[in-house]
Amino acid sequence: MAIPGYRDEPSPDRDPCAPVDVAEAEDFLRRCYAENPRFGELAPRLDEVRAQIDATGTYTHTGDELTYGAKVAWRNASRCIGRLYWRSLVVLDERQTRGADEIFARLVHHLHLAGGTGRADRAPGAIRPVISVFAPAEPGRPHARVWNEQLIRYAGYRDRAGEVVGDPRYVDFTRAVQDLGWKGAGGAFDVLPLVVQTPQDGVRLFDLPADAVLEVPLEHPEYDWFAGLDLRWHAVPAIANMRLSIGGVDYPLAPFNGWYMGTEIGARNLADPDRYDLVPVVARAMGLDTSRASTLWRDRVLVELNRAVLWSYERAGVRISDHHTESDRFITHLRNEQRAGREVPADWSWIVPPISGGATRVFHRYYHEADQRPNFYLDSAARDLGRYGHLGPSPRHAAPDAEQPADRPAVPATRSTPATRSTPAVRTAPAARTAGRVGPADGPADGPADAVAGPAAPGADADGPTPESRVPAPVAPRQSAPTIRPACPVAH
Repeated sequence: MAIPGYRDEPSPDRDPCAPVDVAEAEDFLRRCYAENPRFGELAPRLDEVRAQIDATGTYTHTGDELTYGAKVAWRNASRCIGRLYWRSLVVLDERQTRGADEIFARLVHHLHLAGGTGRADRAPGAIRPVISVFAPAEPGRPHARVWNEQLIRYAGYRDRAGEVVGDPRYVDFTRAVQDLGWKGAGGAFDVLPLVVQTPQDGVRLFDLPADAVLEVPLEHPEYDWFAGLDLRWHAVPAIANMRLSIGGVDYPLAPFNGWYMGTEIGARNLADPDRYDLVPVVARAMGLDTSRASTLWRDRVLVELNRAVLWSYERAGVRISDHHTESDRFITHLRNEQRAGREVPADWSWIVPPISGGATRVFHRYYHEADQRPNFYLDSAARDLGRYGHLGPSPRHAAPDAEQPADRPAVPATRSTPATRSTPAVRTAPAARTAGRVGPADGPADGPADAVAGPAAPGADADGPTPESRVPAPVAPRQSAPTIRPACPVAH
């Protein structure tokens, strides 16, 4: 039987008019109150919830129920390798926040809290897992949403020759926000605006303030020329378009973050052929023999890309973790849950890291496959808006003047710019930190997944033309390539 979320089996879209399933609500509450006796008596609460559903088609979670449900949704996220710390999730109750300006302000607060930026109590880079839960969906009524797959993502610009500067994954989304009035700088790492849609305000564009976007410039511990690639990546992977479902109540706007596992950046975002595709670029700069696959030039590049990511984040004091450490932590999580008498759902294709999988402890075992709730789900409309900026896919290789589908939601768009960003600011903390943990995950392959914790789905072969227009050409190496040693560096 196909299980939603496994082997690319899509999750069923929510019925916007259907009332809450009473049985699902009761199942959640029984588990919630059994695991948390301090919440009080169950029977009166069940009677209250049944009456609310009968009268309105839905019910309202208490603050304690919401917090517990959000944490268990992370515990049940089958694609996430970093669930050992599910109890540490910071849950922000934003259910009373309704307008677009207010929602955007709370999203900026989320990024500050998650990244440690603009705070006196923590240094920038001390990433912590956070979820902001906005108003639930009500039967038959429109709801607020953020179009973006993640709160922080980079634009992709395709020129008339078909070359891409930036992230090719977001070429269509970039074109969509340009059509709505956004003007990017045309660089390889321009932070996309947030697209906030509410019943009251329609579609609004917001540029993130510079101090909310913590980024790390990427260098290599041995190759001086690597800095000449002028690469960077953001510190907080915050998925924005997945639906949180707790006891039958759906929260369409519930952005959440953990912290990166290095492979999500070094082996997916920067390496995948349909992303920044840097494997051929780095191979050429390393002077590797790329004439045949048996030289393992791709493998050697992936190791060095991941070494650069881990070394740069640790040097900048930004929390990240390596795939060997996270694999060991996941095995610890399995044992903890087994002692608690709970099954751990896990998707092998996402839990096993995209490099050195066989060298990790998560590789040589089978996992329980189940759709356990509470959980996170990606609806088809949210998927299309996050990827394309409209409902339904569009030609990925269309030139800028090609005809584009126009089936976006029929609402006007206005733009707000609390802080203009012509170029993403680069900020690093001076002190080095030890590797940390990964947070809640996950989402669609190489999208939200790459963004939160746990490796994204396996990518395609890295062979193909070198995307010289995407990043600056590397400077000439000032040294010969050192001997490559086994990968052991020290992230959706």
